[in-house]
Amino acid sequence: MKNTFILLTGLAFLGSTAAVAQSDFSGHLKARQGQFRILAINLGILGAMAKGEAPYDAEAAQHAADTLKAVSMIHEPPLWPEGSDNMSIEGTRALPSIWDEREDFLAKWAGLGEAVSGMQEVAGTGQEAVGPALGKVGGACKACHDKHRAPDT
Repeated sequence: MKNTFILLTGLAFLGSTAAVAQSDFSGHLKARQGQFRILAINLGILGAMAKGEAPYDAEAAQHAADTLKAVSMIHEPPLWPEGSDNMSIEGTRALPSIWDEREDFLAKWAGLGEAVSGMQEVAGTGQEAVGPALGKVGGACKACHDKHRAPDT
């Protein structure tokens, strides 16, 4: 009886630890999703200007590009603790490959940084420069999404 009690207590503790650990990822998940929302908003500003859907505004374009660069400089590893993938928690499309192929994931994040640096250099110089730079940023996003993000269901 005593052994059963100890076993059940231990299992209850482990179960509650797992639940706490999973809920501990909510802040990480919100932070990285917020980061991607900031990217999306600013890419939308630049995309609308590049397509002529919004008037080109050099100052607004530069601010958007500067914001993209700032977000790309966030040190990613703290936002992606192991166990915060779509197989382990709900509310994310992050594939386990982010941890299984960590160097590739971080290289793709660095590729985004390079692409937004190019955007930052040209965003304020004219509408004709925004489109090609935006294509490079989109390519960097796609490279990571194709490999490390589950499709939208």
